[in-house]
Amino acid sequence: MDAHTERVQSVNHSVDVPYRHGVERLEAFRFESGEVLPYVEIAYEAWGTLSPTRDNVVVICHALTGDAHAGPGNPDGWWSGLIGPGKLLDTNTSFVLASNVLGGCAGSTGPSSLAADGQPYALRFPLVTVRDIVRAQVRLTEQLGVERVQLVIGGSLGGMQAWEWPLVAPGRVEHTVVVAAHAAFPPLAIGYNQAMRQAIVNDPDWQQGNYYGTGRVPSAGLNVARAIGMLTYRTDELYLARFGRDGRASAAVAPGEQPDPLWFEVGRERATLSPLAAFTEPQFAVESYLQYQGEKLLRRFDANSYLYLSRAMDSHDIGRGRGGVPQALRHLESQLTVVAIDSDYLYGAQTLKQTAEVARHSGVDCEYLELSSAYGHDAFLLEQSRVAALIAGRLRGHRS
Repeated sequence: MDAHTERVQSVNHSVDVPYRHGVERLEAFRFESGEVLPYVEIAYEAWGTLSPTRDNVVVICHALTGDAHAGPGNPDGWWSGLIGPGKLLDTNTSFVLASNVLGGCAGSTGPSSLAADGQPYALRFPLVTVRDIVRAQVRLTEQLGVERVQLVIGGSLGGMQAWEWPLVAPGRVEHTVVVAAHAAFPPLAIGYNQAMRQAIVNDPDWQQGNYYGTGRVPSAGLNVARAIGMLTYRTDELYLARFGRDGRASAAVAPGEQPDPLWFEVGRERATLSPLAAFTEPQFAVESYLQYQGEKLLRRFDANSYLYLSRAMDSHDIGRGRGGVPQALRHLESQLTVVAIDSDYLYGAQTLKQTAEVARHSGVDCEYLELSSAYGHDAFLLEQSRVAALIAGRLRGHRS
């Protein structure tokens, strides 16, 4: 075990928080595919203090391009609005644990990690499922001396992990909070994942996955994949309000002349561009935004991990091998809170509400909550204070 304990101060708050980070080696890890690696490593971060009885653990599960840095720090993590003293996930009383998923690229073993021969695994890395990811997390908690957790919570791919936790580790999860994730990954989302993967694998710089050390990475493909994803994570209402049909740069207009419609502006700008650039360089503000998002992801994420984790999402179905979703829910030994976002394009609120009803009919202590937001799927990241307020009453009720 390689672990370091210290205190960190939130960038946005004056308080500091007990903080721990490290890497755990899991020996002889067997994947659902049947393949076995001699070991895998799981990187984690934690905030708060583990109680002497080790029964105050909250497990945070991250989304597709997330990582273990969920809480306070410099910079603050992706869910730091929920984590800290007095917050929804209160570090005064809870030990809040987040790990980078198996197959990821932020400290845990994945396709960019070195195999026994000293070369990156690339496509030799075994296919990963959501259950593999969760089984690695369960083993991580065991090696930290934790056998039972108070709460498992996550959104999107993190929500899929939350669905699996009480089924992979029956009787060991007190409360599960699923945010913006179906019990089974929907075909529309599988289709989008396939389109994103095709953008990556058809980039010549992908090199059949063996781009490590070549000086070439599939940046164009990953950029397109990210743009496709971003278009599904937000809403038409949001894009319209933020960008409208604004151009990246306005065309020159003579004094007293009325501006032409934007597509004429684009046409006039095109006169200064090469024929290729007219179709590849952003002309609208929304194009520039998507390009920026792609370039930002390129600086921190591995394209092969994007392939592996998007395929892991496709694998998600709590009913797979368990007799279907209703049958699986009958074996869910945990309190359950299902949180939907009314404007979520990929994970419709109505489907989540129906699943919550099936869970209740199956005898699960389940509550359905719905967040009204213009932000779409990404509301669980962008509206953290509202997410916390929505869930707080449910968690207080089960901790009293």
